[in-house]
Amino acid sequence: MNPLVMEVSKKLIKQAIKGNMKAFETLILQFEKPVYNLVFQMMGNEQDALDVTQEVFIKLYRSIGKFRFKSKFSTWVYRVAVNTCIDELRKLKKYEKKLDYIDQAYESEEKSYKKQYVDKGKTPEEVAIQNENVTEIRYSINQLKEDYRTIIILRDIKNFSYEEIAKILDCTLGTVKSRLSRARQQLKKEIVKKREQSQTSFV
Repeated sequence: MNPLVMEVSKKLIKQAIKGNMKAFETLILQFEKPVYNLVFQMMGNEQDALDVTQEVFIKLYRSIGKFRFKSKFSTWVYRVAVNTCIDELRKLKKYEKKLDYIDQAYESEEKSYKKQYVDKGKTPEEVAIQNENVTEIRYSINQLKEDYRTIIILRDIKNFSYEEIAKILDCTLGTVKSRLSRARQQLKKEIVKKREQSQTSFV
């Protein structure tokens, strides 16, 4: 099970549903960091991530009374987060054209990226190449349309299982697998395009 998918007390959820603010705040504290991290990946920069995360928790507060325990609470939370991100990205189509600050957008997570992608003992040259590849991949992910970006982030970055993704996106396993396959193919094209552009700039 993905470590982001946390089990929470049904009693606590029921108290929050009844309007117990302390119970709701306790739930929020458990999900605050993983939801922000997911939103950050989706939105691509810190300020949008902060704004959208706040919107996610406002939506959760307003709609928690509709939660009927038909899925895990964590699944419901991430579904709200993903849908909120997609809605916001579709409103901000100009976001796709404003890519000059992508490198800055990821500075806050630079250390975690290095831990994930860089092995100890690498030479400075190897480290630099790997860091460049990470930036290249993140840049290319941000060029994908919302549906493709979402599924790449959930599966390949956040490591959710196919079953978890199907529940979060409210679709079938077959849809998850086919969409992921298309998304990966498109991502490869974007990476190749980025590399070609980089090579051209040095000519």
